[in-house]
Amino acid sequence: MTALYATRLDRYVLRQLLAALLATTGGLAALIWLTQSLRFVAMVVDRGLSLRVFLQLTGLLVPSFVAVILPITTFVVVQFIYQRLAGDRELTVMRAAGLSDFAIARPALGCIGIAVVLSYVLNLWIVPVSYHAFREYEFEIRNKMAAFLLQEGVFTRVSDNLTVYVRTRSQDGTLHGILVEDDRQQNTPATILAERGDLATAANGTPTVVLYNGSREEIDRATGRLNVLTFKRNSIDLSASEKGGARDLDSAEMSLGELLHPDPRRVAARDRGKLLVEANRRLTAPLSAFSFAMVALVAVLMGAFSRHGSTLRPLIAILTVVGLLAASLVTQNVAARHTALIPLIWVEAILPGLICGFVLFRTQVRPAGTASSGTASSGTASSGPTAPRAA
Repeated sequence: MTALYATRLDRYVLRQLLAALLATTGGLAALIWLTQSLRFVAMVVDRGLSLRVFLQLTGLLVPSFVAVILPITTFVVVQFIYQRLAGDRELTVMRAAGLSDFAIARPALGCIGIAVVLSYVLNLWIVPVSYHAFREYEFEIRNKMAAFLLQEGVFTRVSDNLTVYVRTRSQDGTLHGILVEDDRQQNTPATILAERGDLATAANGTPTVVLYNGSREEIDRATGRLNVLTFKRNSIDLSASEKGGARDLDSAEMSLGELLHPDPRRVAARDRGKLLVEANRRLTAPLSAFSFAMVALVAVLMGAFSRHGSTLRPLIAILTVVGLLAASLVTQNVAARHTALIPLIWVEAILPGLICGFVLFRTQVRPAGTASSGTASSGTASSGPTAPRAA
């Protein structure tokens, strides 16, 4: 009967935890998405892109937001739900029914397990894939798509150092009255004029414009000399990148194998420490959800019951989690410079949860041992009076 009661109670509390975790994580991720997506509005509006492109671009960042906030929201949900159970005297009823702290914390442990597994899926698979797709999409917009969205009578900033003006554009796509301000070479900025031109795509995928009947004017800043070159046909790369369509990979979009075993041809020796720290961060970040939630359980289940409630223990729990987050950032920054300190990342992520678990559940074994000793003692003491009566 007690087992059946505990099973129903576990489901009751676990439903509240999962519903709150879903709502809190989703709401906070949406808020972060809204604030972070504002920096892409100007890029999309200036290049005349659609709302669908904006949503696709910024939507690829949502998994990274969820991966960052999931350990924090797990702590908040466990703290809030169990604090509410304590305020509604439900924890008192559970203890009066004979449930131990471990039995009371069992739904929270199940919720923590789900959060840890989900966090591992996000950090090791979904986030690298989605962020890589985001970087590719952003690179395409900045360097390829924007060149094909030139507007008539508008100075279009393809990049920070490349501006294109088109007087008119015919229905077949031919451009007329073209002016290009090319400052990609700092020492020799160029101004290019052409009667007409056609947009095309190079073999490496970068956008180019083929110009006809024009001139190229360059100023040598070292000598101040103006060089003018006339041409019948010329092609100009409109890519914002000076590497011909290539781009450097960010550590956040690399897979775990690439972080642990980087290609020496693409990664400098001085950057390998950062990649190792990123790999260990992905492996330990989900475990911080366990540690944060255990801090919340200790704050709620330990200590005497107060009829008027207590704000000191929740405040201490919040400050503890803030301190753990700060310690994590400091540890990662130091470990990036001194790779021998990378094991500290694991210690900082796991040790707080283990300490909290020991403090919270260590008494679950002692009462059983004490009761067993008491039973044995009473049995030995009772054998004394029984023996004379038998005699």
